[in-house]
Amino acid sequence: MLPTLGAMDHKDQHHVVIVGAGFGGLQAARKLQKAPVKVTVVDRYNHHLFQPLLYQVATAVLSPADISAPIRSILRGRNTQVLLAEARSVDVARKVLVCDGGEVPYDTLVLATGATHSYFNHPEWAHVAPGLKTLNDAVAIRERVLLSLEAAERETDPERQAEWLTFVIIGGGPTGVELAGAISYMLRHSLPRDFRRIDTAKARVLLLEGLPRVLTQYPEELSATARKDLEKLGVEVHTGSMVTGVDERGVSVGEQRIPARTVLWGAGVAASKLVRSLDVPLDKAGRVKVDPTLTVPGHEDIFVLGDVASLVQDGKPVPGIAPAAMQMGRHVAKNIRLRLEGKPLRPFHYVDKGSFAVIGRGYAVGLVFNKLKMSGPLAWLMWAGIHIAYLVGFRNRLAVMLNWAFTFLTRGRDVRLITGSYAPNLPPFSKNAEPPALPLPEAAPPPPAHDAGASPVH
Repeated sequence: MLPTLGAMDHKDQHHVVIVGAGFGGLQAARKLQKAPVKVTVVDRYNHHLFQPLLYQVATAVLSPADISAPIRSILRGRNTQVLLAEARSVDVARKVLVCDGGEVPYDTLVLATGATHSYFNHPEWAHVAPGLKTLNDAVAIRERVLLSLEAAERETDPERQAEWLTFVIIGGGPTGVELAGAISYMLRHSLPRDFRRIDTAKARVLLLEGLPRVLTQYPEELSATARKDLEKLGVEVHTGSMVTGVDERGVSVGEQRIPARTVLWGAGVAASKLVRSLDVPLDKAGRVKVDPTLTVPGHEDIFVLGDVASLVQDGKPVPGIAPAAMQMGRHVAKNIRLRLEGKPLRPFHYVDKGSFAVIGRGYAVGLVFNKLKMSGPLAWLMWAGIHIAYLVGFRNRLAVMLNWAFTFLTRGRDVRLITGSYAPNLPPFSKNAEPPALPLPEAAPPPPAHDAGASPVH
């Protein structure tokens, strides 16, 4: 018998258990803080993460603390407790959430556990092509990129050096586009003066997309603009390129072989495995096919939202993006209140305010209210303003603004830290005389693009 966790006295009050403190779960918890319920938030991390800016941690613009905040400091309401635990399964018959250290009983359960990486039936690719979902992922990618440059600086064989200086990003969605643009900008405008034996401006950055164009969720016009901006930054964009193999020395696209020591994954996502324990119908991505009220069919005491919910609205699936999750979280809180009042639940209606995808320094594409197309510096400014507004906490907003201002004005990347979470076998030092150092550039040319991130309007 597992111990009962989260033993708050809720015998006389309705107990709501929320699994996941991402965008959706956090909104639900906040909206329930004044409701006549007891709330327990369960998460395996102690912080809320602003995922749209993860790629800026991965590319040395921001520090992890700039885009995260402790869950306990956010949810200080009297009716809320936070439990650091990993949810393993749901026992719907006994109405308990089974965690790694015990069980949490619930009256109403809210599942907002988010998504993880999907390698399309190739799990062996995961250790050589990391994805970007957590702070640990971002730090590992940052170190992988920086250590590749350190290895290239030590390498004396031209072919092996070229492998270290080739960066392949798989997937032409927002994550892949953000990473490719930011890495290319960093290599060409932030780092050339820092190395002597290599010229980082000549490094290759390849973006591979299996579909005919990048950013397929945007109109073709904006997709074409994004591709042009990426190519201005020096990114080699390859569409219609299905990856057939990934290993420690490169990527295979059909019969073509691309030698590369750094491969990053931005292609597929899959729903958290926790929802499988509900034993209800799932879609191809492993998401629960929820009712319009966001409840699980046959289980009105369980709500599912965000990346683990599959809902078709007006003939289109509700997208798995932050604004949709936030709207779902607020709606679930309303429906819980309605149920406590004995009133019927209301169906969820997603309001698409638009989304933005960032390509580089000062350049982005966006679609507002599904009608207004935007691109260039104006789209980037709107993206930046929206993200600063929705960051949790004044300290994070100030830190991000200052870091962006510094990066924009100086092109510097001061968060280039290697702390040891990833350590490849660096090539040995040459026994021969060191080759002549590359000349320092007199002055970096004006940047054609920027380095911010791709994300939606909230």
